[in-house]
Amino acid sequence: MAGIKVGVIGVGRMGQRHCRVYANLRGAQLMGVTDANPELGRKVAQQYDVPYFAKLEDLLAKVDAVSLVTPTPFHADLARRCLDYGVHVLVEKPIAATLAEAEALTAAAEASGKVVMVGHIERFNAAYMELKNVLETLTPLAVNFRRLSAFAGSNTDVDVVLDLMIHDTNLVLDLVGAEPIRVDAYGLNVASSTIDHATVNLGFAAGPLVNLTASRVTEHKVRRIDVTAREAYVECDLLEKSIYVYRATVGEYLPHNHRGVKYRQESVVERIQVPIFEPMFLELQHFIECVTEGKPPLVSARDGLRAMALADQISRQIRADLVRIGPALAVPAPAAA
Repeated sequence: MAGIKVGVIGVGRMGQRHCRVYANLRGAQLMGVTDANPELGRKVAQQYDVPYFAKLEDLLAKVDAVSLVTPTPFHADLARRCLDYGVHVLVEKPIAATLAEAEALTAAAEASGKVVMVGHIERFNAAYMELKNVLETLTPLAVNFRRLSAFAGSNTDVDVVLDLMIHDTNLVLDLVGAEPIRVDAYGLNVASSTIDHATVNLGFAAGPLVNLTASRVTEHKVRRIDVTAREAYVECDLLEKSIYVYRATVGEYLPHNHRGVKYRQESVVERIQVPIFEPMFLELQHFIECVTEGKPPLVSARDGLRAMALADQISRQIRADLVRIGPALAVPAPAAA
């Protein structure tokens, strides 16, 4: 099958999802994988009938583009090595582990002439894309982002701001189209030695008011954006792929029903049709199109840096006054298979 030759660097849970999509994506040809764990790397390579490369450079010599899906601390170094080989890169979020690394990688990406895209997958969530369409005709006054998860399965090599809230720092910058002029952030240390629960208030020169909450100590998974607009109230569930718009009416009495009784309608609820698409499919398809057509990606390295800079500002403010809630919670080990 002809197409852009791609490889996957890091084949943990997320990396395997990249492999699955590439193996079925028109315009892409999965050429191989590499991973620090040879046993896992060979197992995944066998599953997709591609070679496992023990050395990164051997994979880079065979491909046009890669997905970089390793733990965050390795992003900056590995992405630079890919660019040095002249390979296009999709690097999973966050773009790097530190702001300094993110700035250096962004400079290298922009100087390389290659497509460098950051995997902020929520930008390809059909519910978010439809929400943006809905908001085009509204005047947002306040926006509330909530991203809650259980601790088990979290990316514990970074705090909850870089693990979860980084999604929403990217979304809010995209949604508002401006940088905040005020950041008030607070957090708790509950289940680890770093920030596990964070809440942030953002102020923008022309509005709206924005609140972000990210937690990895809840047992209920939540991914929501609620918007209070001048004309309506909007609920967007990124997990359920649903959008409801609540609009006030003029409050007039409606015609008689079949019993001859009039009733007063107080509001109208609209359920927006959200297309059923897998966000990762749309994300990787977009990456391949950018490589093929030479067009800029929806989420560039510069966009990843902006999200990282806001997240870094939030983390630094929280760490300066982090509230510690007793000893770290005991997280039960997974049950044996």
